[in-house]
Amino acid sequence: MSDILKQLEVVLQQRKQDDPSSSYVASLYDKGLDTILKKIGEEATETVIAAKSGDKKQIIYETADLWFHSLVLLAQQDLSADDVLKELERRFGLSGLDEKASRTK
Repeated sequence: MSDILKQLEVVLQQRKQDDPSSSYVASLYDKGLDTILKKIGEEATETVIAAKSGDKKQIIYETADLWFHSLVLLAQQDLSADDVLKELERRFGLSGLDEKASRTK
């Protein structure tokens, strides 16, 4: 895992203990899962709009926001980026069609 992901995870865990009035992330945790999910939805939409515009800098900016808020969700759920990376590693080399077919319904 990259150093920045590790650093972010440490900060995101620390923010769980912070006063919501002193930290944006602490305020997200305080407001709960629905607020975090809403932010992810907003950032996903903004990423799509940026991609449609073709502005590479805006795509990067919005994707960073999407990833960041996804990391907030993972931390809130006591998961880590490493958990996601392990899943991606598990899928690596699998046909996307085969992987999708193997999911239980």
